[in-house]
Amino acid sequence: MTTVLIADDQPLQRFGFRMLLESQDDMTVLGEAANGTEAIRMTTELHPDVVLMDIRMPGLDGIEATRRIVATGDRTRVLILTTFDLDEYAYAGLRAGASGFLVKDVRPEELLSGIRAVATGDAVVAPSLTRRLLDAYAHHLPVGDTEEEPTPDDPRLSTLTEREREILTVIGKGWTNTEIATRFHLAESTVKTHVGRILAKTGSRDRIQAVILAYDAKLVEPA
Repeated sequence: MTTVLIADDQPLQRFGFRMLLESQDDMTVLGEAANGTEAIRMTTELHPDVVLMDIRMPGLDGIEATRRIVATGDRTRVLILTTFDLDEYAYAGLRAGASGFLVKDVRPEELLSGIRAVATGDAVVAPSLTRRLLDAYAHHLPVGDTEEEPTPDDPRLSTLTEREREILTVIGKGWTNTEIATRFHLAESTVKTHVGRILAKTGSRDRIQAVILAYDAKLVEPA
């Protein structure tokens, strides 16, 4: 059973999400939050598998709420909901630690699939869309903050093998596992093993965070 917390300041939106999720045999809604502060408090109390997080909410917004939830180290994962697929706030949400984002007018089956994917540790955003998003908003990265902007000698890369570093680079370019397998003449199962090791060694929660690391470490430059 996948447990979900809905965080959205619109009561009708929350009602619609609840009706959809509770129609599924494998999902249950633990609660609803109307702002970021409530989302953090309820996540701490209820420990849902997934938080459906709206970005624009009164008071504490969804981005800061995501950052604080992820910082606790809890198993809860955040799925950002946004109005536009290239919204700069969605980009900020991914950098804050969200496991993906979906557009609010997504089809019901896609939302359900996305929640299930995030709950099992996968990223929701397709690699090609992730690359497009990061390219579009790479210039929003803070400038001059060495703590927030790792260098090419980022210590998170120090334990990677040469092959793992190569694979992280092409993950950052938006390549799928199938494309990586073809390029490096590897079995797809071997690529999955490499990706898993890369995530573990770099402390990346999921593939999206690995893409962001590749940008931060200058393995990939914006197109």
